[in-house]
Amino acid sequence: MNQNSSNNAPDHHNKVSRRKFLQTTSIATAATLTTPFFVHAEKKSGGSETIIGSGEHTYRCIHNWGNDSLPADHKYGNASHGTAIDEQGLIYITHYGNPGSVFVFDAKGKLVKTLGDIHAGHGHGIDIRREGNQEFIYLSPSESNLSFAKITLDGEVVWQRGKDALNKVSGVYDEPGIRYRPTNISFRPDGGYYLGDGYGSNYLFEYDKSDKFVQALGGKGNAQGQFSTPHGHWLDTRHGEPELVVADRANKRLQWFHLDGTHAKTLEGFLFPADIDTQGDLMLVPDLHARITILDKDNQAVAQLGDDVTWRNEVLDNKNKMRASPDKWQAGKFVHPHDACFDKDGNIFVAEWVVGGRVTKLEKVS
Repeated sequence: MNQNSSNNAPDHHNKVSRRKFLQTTSIATAATLTTPFFVHAEKKSGGSETIIGSGEHTYRCIHNWGNDSLPADHKYGNASHGTAIDEQGLIYITHYGNPGSVFVFDAKGKLVKTLGDIHAGHGHGIDIRREGNQEFIYLSPSESNLSFAKITLDGEVVWQRGKDALNKVSGVYDEPGIRYRPTNISFRPDGGYYLGDGYGSNYLFEYDKSDKFVQALGGKGNAQGQFSTPHGHWLDTRHGEPELVVADRANKRLQWFHLDGTHAKTLEGFLFPADIDTQGDLMLVPDLHARITILDKDNQAVAQLGDDVTWRNEVLDNKNKMRASPDKWQAGKFVHPHDACFDKDGNIFVAEWVVGGRVTKLEKVS
């Protein structure tokens, strides 16, 4: 996320209120629901780690995970951005630092390698998928002069696709004033995928498994099916029939779509949802406004980690310059969660949009 973009910065004028979700129903309808949140934080006796959450969603919060293994010349720079995990359990973190644009760690937090020279200093969205007998990384660099890219796990570039290529097949950028700044990629179950121009045109570009353009979804607005910063998106398979779910960030909601592109349902009431991951019946939603929400299969909030209205007000107060002031950060609290993902054991890795970067491991407490 780029600090200089008004689309990227937290909504400091957002009035913080008691959180209410609208329960998802059929096409473009919703009914109000209220959900209790379960959050507590306490220091472990004799230790520096912090326990957050409760019940099945209790985690040991380990901030600055992996930092000890970074050489002196390896920096997250202006921010850490994206998270992904490959089949071997290696953790990939994109960043606005150097070298490259991706740091790769093993499960113990040891740096294994760096990748993404193609987007050096401009790492943003990252996702990984197996295709045949090989895994591939899909990158979204969040800069108007750079392109979406598909690379191998060794960093070899398979293809790049930027504004001109997208416009040639869609015509989206023919309209004056339409910008291009990619944010994330997600995958379809049929081998296709979506390229999300979340900071630019507010469109998602659908491609099939043969890399052929299918359609553009969305566009700027707040009606059902439109977006205002569709920052992240994901394939939701929790209910049998797969659907595309989009973190419609500045509209403070999630939207679901059938795989033919028609709008299915909407869940309102988030603060600034940045991205999405799922595991089993759970959906993980990192929220740029200082918290992480976990939804169950019925899209009820079963945990809101780090949630604290007083702290959030401090984070969103411009005069505190919180994203650049690590001395003010509190254990067990988040500043600006930008992306998060589950590992196979249910632990959560969080990357935050803060100066100098910060990766937190939420280690599941059994």
